[in-house]
Amino acid sequence: MSDALVGYLLSAGALLLFTTSTLVTKAASSRIQLGLGFLIATVVNVGFSALAFAVQLAVQGRSVQWNAQAFWLFVLAGAFSTYLGRWFFYESVVRFGPARASIFQVSSPLFAALMAWLLLGERLTLLVAGGMAMAIGGLVLVSYKPGFFSRRQAVVNTVSSPGSPPMTIKPTVHERLLRSALLLGLGSSLAYAIGNVLRGAAVRDWNEPILGALAGAVCGLVLHLAFSPGKRGLVARLRAASRSGAGLYVLIGVCTISAQVCVISSMRYIPLAIATLVTLCTPLLVFPLSHLLFKDQEDITAATLLGSAMTLIGIFIIVMR
Repeated sequence: MSDALVGYLLSAGALLLFTTSTLVTKAASSRIQLGLGFLIATVVNVGFSALAFAVQLAVQGRSVQWNAQAFWLFVLAGAFSTYLGRWFFYESVVRFGPARASIFQVSSPLFAALMAWLLLGERLTLLVAGGMAMAIGGLVLVSYKPGFFSRRQAVVNTVSSPGSPPMTIKPTVHERLLRSALLLGLGSSLAYAIGNVLRGAAVRDWNEPILGALAGAVCGLVLHLAFSPGKRGLVARLRAASRSGAGLYVLIGVCTISAQVCVISSMRYIPLAIATLVTLCTPLLVFPLSHLLFKDQEDITAATLLGSAMTLIGIFIIVMR
């Protein structure tokens, strides 16, 4: 089996795992508040990757050859992907909806390819670049929903007192930033791209994808606990949370950390921009499966079918180059 085929199989496995976690998230989010649920998932990220690493050590029967530089690259990748990228993405989902938020994610492979070219010396042929452009264009069509580009009405607060006209309170700079779909969407895409580039650089010098995923998960969990609001009542909310919902977030945690291990491993065999692109193709599976599993989903349109075809053709061009 060729190295390239191994890389594609690993990235395809990550695609299936990310798709599963996305579908389970829809069912889980109705039972447990999203922020609390993803705290559970992040804790499971750490626990499951630690268990997997212990099994790896037992099977290998040898110690890990330490590489401090690669280890800290994995840690920094966790700060960008597990915490910052996830925060940007879910903040945009809450404020602007999943369709508006997810469409920005298609730019992540472009950021990753640019940074890999500048920092790691990766080069893509014109044929592969064309295939990536077609696949990304197809994902845009799949993710696009009517009204995406319509101007969002500004939201301002008004206060009034008896006998006086209402006064408009201008939003703060922080509030204006959080209302920008462009800032939140591209911020998430860029954070994920930086995290992937850091992981790609680390795994090529230090072939320890499980330990790398564990290091990033620990960093993401620490940052989540340090900066997330509502920590005071966290234990009480966990005790009162739905058991079935918590179980679903445990499954999400297992799927997401397993997918990260697959993505990190694939970057040793194929360009990281391509690995990122393949794992980003979740809309191709999520949209039709959601339509079958959740009857309240929007219909599959001609644009969805055209975008799916373009994406599959683009991926075929990349794989068969």
